[in-house]
Amino acid sequence: MIEILTANQLPRARAAGALVADILQTLKSRSTVGTNLLDIDGWARGMIDAAGAVSCYVDYEPSFGRGPFGHYICTSVNDAVLHGLPHDYPLADGDLLSLDLAVSQGGVVADSAISFIVGRSNPAESVAMISATERALSAGIAAAGPGARIGDISHAIGVALREAGYPVNTEFGGHGLGSTMHQDPHIPNTGRPGRGYRLRPGLLLALEPWVMADTAELVTDPDGWTLRSATGCRTAHSEHTIAITSDGAEILTLPR
Repeated sequence: MIEILTANQLPRARAAGALVADILQTLKSRSTVGTNLLDIDGWARGMIDAAGAVSCYVDYEPSFGRGPFGHYICTSVNDAVLHGLPHDYPLADGDLLSLDLAVSQGGVVADSAISFIVGRSNPAESVAMISATERALSAGIAAAGPGARIGDISHAIGVALREAGYPVNTEFGGHGLGSTMHQDPHIPNTGRPGRGYRLRPGLLLALEPWVMADTAELVTDPDGWTLRSATGCRTAHSEHTIAITSDGAEILTLPR
């Protein structure tokens, strides 16, 4: 299913995007050495509830997970890259933490992810990996606009990731949004330009380049959710929700 937002829904999408961005930035500021992943999940729940919004994760039960997910945010640390199930783990100095959050507010979903390093350590390889996903995200957004195709976005993201020296996995990528979190079209992190669904105003998309330092192969934790690099290497993940307008792509989850 592909939903096209009406003019009345776009302000609600903007509000949902602003909420997601604010929550992620607050959680980033609170995530210090010793912070437990379960505390992050609890803080996310409190902020979602206070805003009168609804978590897209608690009851989420897709075919690829061992659901329902049962938590309010994905917390992926170091070699974990996607769907990190919050658990009893205190963050250490130098940990690379990815937070992925999706909420529904006013009947419209927004989805975003950030990666950052905890504490005072600043490992150069981790910094470079995070930066590569952010550049790829910017490239994908720049390729999006009315009349462009999904393949144009995928191609731009893939070129940026490969130029940075990272393998690209196509099992998980971006997706459409609307009244639910995961909709068509699927947006792989690599692709051929000029192919796929043609973008039109009112389309809501989540673009999410993610990489693993030296592999494209994933393994799944015993928890049935957390996806890790097969080699144990570090990972990074960046994501924004964008709305296609007559003028191009509007980023809805930018921090204020």
